[in-house]
Amino acid sequence: METTVRIYALAGAIVLGAAILPIWRQSIATAQVTPTASGPSTRPAEPAVTYFDHDKVAESFRKSGVLFDGNGVNYQVHTSRRIVPGLVEIHTKDTDIIYAIEGTATFITGGTVVDPKNVAPDQIRGQKIIGGEEHQLAKGDVIIVPAGVPHWFAKVSKPFLYYVVKVR
Repeated sequence: METTVRIYALAGAIVLGAAILPIWRQSIATAQVTPTASGPSTRPAEPAVTYFDHDKVAESFRKSGVLFDGNGVNYQVHTSRRIVPGLVEIHTKDTDIIYAIEGTATFITGGTVVDPKNVAPDQIRGQKIIGGEEHQLAKGDVIIVPAGVPHWFAKVSKPFLYYVVKVR
């Protein structure tokens, strides 16, 4: 179990790194030049580091939920656990970066949403998708769903565990 959790944590760090790197690059590009005793410096302030040990990550996967809520940045990290299919989702402002770590799922993207309903600001849910593209997700797979694209876990194994990095 400990080895598996460490692999999950490493995989999550890789996926999270993919979301953070563009933010870090942007902070370098917009860095303020501040004079120092030895001359001007273009080094940006370092972003805060957030760490979750393997016990915290494992507990989050047992419950399925938000591991990191963003704290003022434009991304979140979710530890997700599915044992049954879900509703169709459309996030009008958030891109989902999904990394499968255990199990398998049939994941549908695009197409036409049946019975769409606004459930919260910028969040739409529906019953199913007609005419979308089918993806068979398995351990190690990554899929990126841009904001506004319908997506649906139509079938899942028990359990299907995955990270979601939500980028706004």
